[in-house]
Amino acid sequence: MLKLKIVMYMILVGLLCLTCTPKDTGSIKKTDVAKDTKTKLSKIDMLMSKMTLEEKIGQMNQYNGFWDATGPAPEGGDSRWKYDHLKSGLVGSVLNVTGAEAVRAMQKEAVEGSRLGIPLIFGLDVIHGHKTLTPVPLAETASWDLEAIELSARNAAIEASSRGINWTFAPMVDISRDARWGRVMEGAGEDTYLGCQIARARVKGFQGKDLKANNTIAACAKHFAGYGFAEAGMDYNTVDVGTSTLYNVILPPFKACVDEGVLTVMNSFNILNGVPATGDKFLQREVLKDRWDFQGFVISDWGSGKEMIDHGFAKDLKDVAIIATNAGSDMDMESYGNIRHLKEAVEEGKVDVKYIDDACRRILQAKEDLGLFDDPYKYCNVKREKELLYNDKHMEDALNLAKKSIVLLKNENSILPLSKKEKDLAVIGVLAGEKNSPLGNWRMGSDDNSAISVLEGLKEIGLKHKYEKGPDLIKGNTSFIHEVKINETDRTGFKEAVKLAKKSKKVVLVMGEHGYQSGEGRSRAKLGLPGLQQELLEAIHEVNPNIVLVTMSGRPLVLTWADENIPAILHAWQLGTQSGHAIAAALVGDYNPSGKIPMTFPRSVGQVPIYYNHMSSGRPGPIDLVFWRHYTDEVNAPLYPFGHGLSYTDFEYSDVTVTNNFATTGKVDVSVQLKNTGSVKGKEVVQLYIRDLVASTVRPIKELKGFELVPLEAGESKTITFDLTKEELGFFDPQGKFIFEAGEFHVFIGGSSDLKEFKKFEIQ
Repeated sequence: MLKLKIVMYMILVGLLCLTCTPKDTGSIKKTDVAKDTKTKLSKIDMLMSKMTLEEKIGQMNQYNGFWDATGPAPEGGDSRWKYDHLKSGLVGSVLNVTGAEAVRAMQKEAVEGSRLGIPLIFGLDVIHGHKTLTPVPLAETASWDLEAIELSARNAAIEASSRGINWTFAPMVDISRDARWGRVMEGAGEDTYLGCQIARARVKGFQGKDLKANNTIAACAKHFAGYGFAEAGMDYNTVDVGTSTLYNVILPPFKACVDEGVLTVMNSFNILNGVPATGDKFLQREVLKDRWDFQGFVISDWGSGKEMIDHGFAKDLKDVAIIATNAGSDMDMESYGNIRHLKEAVEEGKVDVKYIDDACRRILQAKEDLGLFDDPYKYCNVKREKELLYNDKHMEDALNLAKKSIVLLKNENSILPLSKKEKDLAVIGVLAGEKNSPLGNWRMGSDDNSAISVLEGLKEIGLKHKYEKGPDLIKGNTSFIHEVKINETDRTGFKEAVKLAKKSKKVVLVMGEHGYQSGEGRSRAKLGLPGLQQELLEAIHEVNPNIVLVTMSGRPLVLTWADENIPAILHAWQLGTQSGHAIAAALVGDYNPSGKIPMTFPRSVGQVPIYYNHMSSGRPGPIDLVFWRHYTDEVNAPLYPFGHGLSYTDFEYSDVTVTNNFATTGKVDVSVQLKNTGSVKGKEVVQLYIRDLVASTVRPIKELKGFELVPLEAGESKTITFDLTKEELGFFDPQGKFIFEAGEFHVFIGGSSDLKEFKKFEIQ
């Protein structure tokens, strides 16, 4: 029977190639469709003409991996009916099935076991690397190196695709101004302009130049929309923002992804102005599909459909399917509303069949774009999987990006870099020996405890030291689905750590969050050093103030005491597989730090949300009276502003020049002279900000509108030039229309957002 199917398949492929793109497994299997040169039906049209309503709805259904595909068929329970759906062509996609062999086995069930043989899309959270883990996305953003970030996504796609994966649920492009929200680690920080550039780079990296290649995967822009504005920084919480914020801050990175050709978009868990995103017709149909002409498909987040019941927006699962489909959510992830109730809803006239056809067509087109109709097994080469999973080049690339992501927050009296000949050096902190925490929160395709620790990195470069771990940071085991239990009471190792610090000349103290303290569901109300670490820091400082503090986290931390008392602070985020090598290189100056923070570090959690590009108040102050915008118990300024980051060399900015040719060329040119005035080579992120002084909608006090990563040898100078056009100078009005208004502008240029001097220009 199988041989007969193959013969029929090959004959019909030849016929179809005359009228459509390469062979269509789904549209020709077990059929006798002939080519029709008069109607010139597309491959997708031909396939859909043979699909039943149930089969179309099946394409809108995604299941989590439900059985060992390389073993026997399930005999009962949920796995059995999901398996029956798979064999009946009622599953469009599966997530969390990995490995070339397992993916091939499950794909075979769909392609060779169902009536039309439509292939599956296999999805996985490939967030910051796959087998080789790179820095968490917020850390990658701190590099401000778009080429390196694109390469990171490209390498992740190569590794993931070798394991059968052809779809990642990344990039997360949610803008967030609240460090309490755990998922800031997964995004690009607080700034929309920077977020747009990072979004484009990551989409390009994942999807490459040819989606039909076997080493590219579909990207997914998430979470549409507003997820990063959860009230109180609490994951899954309510979002309520004005339209100015929606159009100018939240939506642009998604539009950048659409412009870059992103194949899919994921809606979000949250409600936005009273409507759950999964059921928001305004977001999904009006904005995404109509205004932006998005041609891909929208998938719900995990269970976000049925969560509309908890929101109080849908009464039951049937209501969920009706609302989500009418609103434009094309594929359901693990809510089961579509597969159970959509057919009935269509028959009752509660869902127009045109929405089913539109969703099905979008999903089938994505499969065609990925080349799955050409070869359903293109991602299932076991030999390729073995060759690519451990890749020396990817390790080297991960190391380079990890170095670039490190931010030197403070370096008083140039205590850094350390000499490789340091004597009596102490290294203290349980995180210095950690091989698991630096991997970060998302490591679906990697191995636990596979990171290079700081201790291993220091040993590799030959830096002699003595080590005490101090008290443990966590209690018990860690996992992706459970909260980390922080050690608050067990001081075992505390005295030994202080004793070593007291008899040492310098101390490298490694502290911060565990990798599983940031990420989904991991909001924090306190942003200081967790557990007993602050107590240990102060105790060590009392006996030896010559401290280099290395902080690890997936979010900005409150480091106010450390900033006031510790001479050097190196923020190392969670840097992935090559963490220890990168940190060691930065500590001794083998690599000169060049990272800049993409999120503001607050002085106090009470300042949060805090961000540089806020609006001007009607009472900005300061004045001598109490009646102005300020705290009575904290200064307004952040601890470290957006864009801050030091180097082992110094950079001088001079000769800022504004050439206003807007009337003739539509451009304002801004140039600056940058000089490395130090004794070692380094890189500086030159940042350009503007302020629109008077507008029909109040504009922020500063807005990033350009940046360039500039390497300079010691003593070298370079002129950097930026162009400002209507695109940079305009904004969206409260109705979502992009407008440009003439008037006076200020332009700031320097090494962070904390810039006071500016040049003026006016556009008539």
